[in-house]
Amino acid sequence: MSTLLISPLKIPAAEYAPGVCNIGPAEIGRRRRAGHVGLGITIVAGALLLALGPPAWWRLILFLPAYIGAVGYLQAFFHFCVGFASRGVYNFDALDPEHWRKVVDEAARAADKRKSLQIGLISLVIGLAVALAAVALPIA
Repeated sequence: MSTLLISPLKIPAAEYAPGVCNIGPAEIGRRRRAGHVGLGITIVAGALLLALGPPAWWRLILFLPAYIGAVGYLQAFFHFCVGFASRGVYNFDALDPEHWRKVVDEAARAADKRKSLQIGLISLVIGLAVALAAVALPIA
């Protein structure tokens, strides 16, 4: 059974569900903070670029912090860590690698990798959209 990427999470963030949920509250908070940092850097860097007035194409560098912010927020929203998926682990305990649990089922690992790819691609699109929008801003 396949889940839609944008469907709301319908399971409690207390148990591992392949391709749906692989982090608990502490890890979700960490991903949300990463989103805040990415967004903050995007805003500050964008304001500096606009204030300093370099050529418009310089604003393409906003891609990176916007991408990082999008990855953080999407991971928090979906209760799903792309890094954990690539390592084949999950965590619903404290922020400590000693609490990570291994995903042993190959089908579950494949579902996790698919979800990871989806989050990565959406983040890429968001990062590109932000950077291209910033370049397109008509600044006098």
